[in-house]
Amino acid sequence: MTDATTPPAEGSSPATPAQLPDAPAGRAWVPFALAALSGTLHFLSFCGFGVWPLAFVCFLPLFLALEHPTVRTARRAAAVGFTHGFVAYAGGYHWMAKMLEVFSGFNLGIASLLASFFWAYLGLLQLLLALGVRRARRNGYPVALSAVAFILCLEQWFPTLFPSHFGYAFFDQTWLVQAADLGGPGLVGAFALLVQAALYPLLRARLAGQALTLRAARPLLAAVGLLLLSVGYGAYRTQEVDARAARAETLHVGIVQAAMGVFEKHLYPARGHRLHLEGSRALESSQRAIGDPLDLLVWPESAYLWTLPRDADLRRVPRDLTTPLLFGGLRRDFDEQGRLGYFNTAYLVDGTAQLLGTYDKTYLLAFGEYLPLGDVFPQLYELSPRTGNLSPGTHTRPLVLPGPTGDTRITALICYEDVLPGFTRRAVASAQPHMMVNITNDAWFGLSQEPHIHLAMARFRAVEHHRALVRSTNSGVSAFIDPAGRVLTSGGLFTSEQLHAHVPRMDQGTLYEQLGDWPAWLATVVSLVLLVRRRRVAAA
Repeated sequence: MTDATTPPAEGSSPATPAQLPDAPAGRAWVPFALAALSGTLHFLSFCGFGVWPLAFVCFLPLFLALEHPTVRTARRAAAVGFTHGFVAYAGGYHWMAKMLEVFSGFNLGIASLLASFFWAYLGLLQLLLALGVRRARRNGYPVALSAVAFILCLEQWFPTLFPSHFGYAFFDQTWLVQAADLGGPGLVGAFALLVQAALYPLLRARLAGQALTLRAARPLLAAVGLLLLSVGYGAYRTQEVDARAARAETLHVGIVQAAMGVFEKHLYPARGHRLHLEGSRALESSQRAIGDPLDLLVWPESAYLWTLPRDADLRRVPRDLTTPLLFGGLRRDFDEQGRLGYFNTAYLVDGTAQLLGTYDKTYLLAFGEYLPLGDVFPQLYELSPRTGNLSPGTHTRPLVLPGPTGDTRITALICYEDVLPGFTRRAVASAQPHMMVNITNDAWFGLSQEPHIHLAMARFRAVEHHRALVRSTNSGVSAFIDPAGRVLTSGGLFTSEQLHAHVPRMDQGTLYEQLGDWPAWLATVVSLVLLVRRRRVAAA
């Protein structure tokens, strides 16, 4: 008899242990129901809803669906995988429909239809997962264990606007996420996926009426052991990072959140500027009054809406403020090809409004800040007049703030650059900053889960590099994140906020900073082996 981890004998077709009873032809809907259930558990476990324990079981119904007796063809396996993906991403990104309703002018029905194309595209990720698992199963490999490799591989390489690593489910579990400093969000997610891979053979055996034995439970014990090892590492690393942060010099940083919607902000730019100035003056005054003046003020992305040419007099921005200011604005300058372009820029000025440095957003948002192939076919912008035509930045050098005890190097991340682990890693590795600052504008998404999801993902960047992250947003959620990924203080959504905190200056690197997303590379190699090499054993 073949067990859960034993491949079929040479020359035989792969067999499955603990066979479930054959399903009647009329039960062809069962695998799709299981896939939909799996997709539901998947999005509920994700950082939007935050039911993180479900991340240890959410793929189990999908594994059952892919081994269901009615799933006999690649087309049917693909349909089952797509069902999981569509449900998972429609639930996880349901706020896309409301955003499109608000900004496209269509009613909610048409906006939901448009959003469904986005959800369907993301559903292709699970479709590919299902096809990969099917091929690996035909090659004699266990379904669930194969899925771990394919999930880690696909979440790294599948092109998406908003990367959604499985490990993000644990954003608020401090000890569980510390492994991100070793291998990024992929490694954090891998531990939970391995638990599911070990649980699945036991679930199948139980459903098939087989008795569970200690021997059969050994893989689960090993997976739980790895998870506990990760938790132990997290406890140690959290304590060690806290100790270093307590010894580090700090920078007193203030954040001003004006709480203006997208339309309001563009209709009344002078009001937005005034609100930022008033909030900054109040924060400056209150902290100076208690003898703890600010070292830096941070305004969000596009806080100053008027275009700033290369030789602009920047005194118009901070006016009478005396604290160094980091703010977002639109810069007009020539690009590397000598063409006049517009850049989404972070400016750093000192207390006299003298320019200390700029950073131009490098990773532009497709369909929001530029159109793919728009530089080759400029007429595309006539079809999408609300899409920006911005030029990307060409460097990730730090912004440098002089201080009485030395310069502070700051890596600026604009908008969704802080949800991109690979991009942030390259920026930090080259700049070696003491801290990170993200300026963003999530007002596009209104009162939805998206700003909270954005913050949850951003917290991983602090863990991966053990640097504090300051997030200044137009409408929320502004926050100070410590080097262990915990939120020290945060504001609300569409609330006026003046926040401040003492931010530790830390520049010690991490293994992730050096090696990057090695779990995904390893999973990619394993996935290729699963796809092309048939597993064989000698005949008994």
